[in-house]
Amino acid sequence: MTATVIDGRAASTTIRSSLRDSARRFASERDAPPTIAVVFVGSDPPSERYARQIKREFERNDFGVVQHRLGEDTPESEVTGLLADLGANPAIHGVLVEMPLPPHVSVERVSLAIPVAKDVDGVHPINAGFLFSNSGSFFAPATPSGGIALLEHIGASVRGKRAVVIGRSASVGKPMAFMLLHRDATVTICHSHTADLESIVGQADILVAAAGVPRLVQGEWLRPGAIVIDFGASVVGDSVVGDVEYESALEVAGAITPVPGGTGPMTVTMLMKNTLMAAQRTFPSLTR
Repeated sequence: MTATVIDGRAASTTIRSSLRDSARRFASERDAPPTIAVVFVGSDPPSERYARQIKREFERNDFGVVQHRLGEDTPESEVTGLLADLGANPAIHGVLVEMPLPPHVSVERVSLAIPVAKDVDGVHPINAGFLFSNSGSFFAPATPSGGIALLEHIGASVRGKRAVVIGRSASVGKPMAFMLLHRDATVTICHSHTADLESIVGQADILVAAAGVPRLVQGEWLRPGAIVIDFGASVVGDSVVGDVEYESALEVAGAITPVPGGTGPMTVTMLMKNTLMAAQRTFPSLTR
């Protein structure tokens, strides 16, 4: 058996086409596009690459982007002050703060300072709490939202399935686990201290790999026919590889996301979707 490759680029293209049409309608009525403000503090090469990707893809799809680059020594009060200003600016619909932050800037206080209604990556504790309880109107983090969208794209049924999530970060592992749980999967969360990881992986109908450890999961660990959503992206030599050993997994899994080209393209797409949603909530008459 050779697994179906879940093409994140193709899925993303389909979703972005619809988002682009909606963004154009919004801009025609408001004389400005749905717009995200991206804030990053200091110099972190992966963050800068991500910021460039957001700018390129948002503008390509008729969304607006405003970037705020702050120096490494910027006081925390200046960062939170900027976030307050962005919250009050009606031309800004979404706000994203790039991680990591410099050591003197508190992640917790910055997360609290992000305007909840513009928190398009779902990091504010209020949005996280609504996700936890599956109640209210909330923004979910973009990366795991992309994983859910890929499952929907291939028509995978989650209800009643056993899902194993490897990774417990607040940005991917935990929210993905809750999204699956809210869709009636039975979810096990694993991490670096989990004993006998191989046997737990072997029970999964759906495996989510988000540990950030290259080729942690071997193909022979998988349950035959399992769906694999791999969020890993580690540089090994001249290659970018996932948390799942891809070639061996292809021979066992039923469907699998490649790295690159799987979950990665979906993250910016979900950020667009949340930015549009935030803009439409600001102007509810435009949601029709």
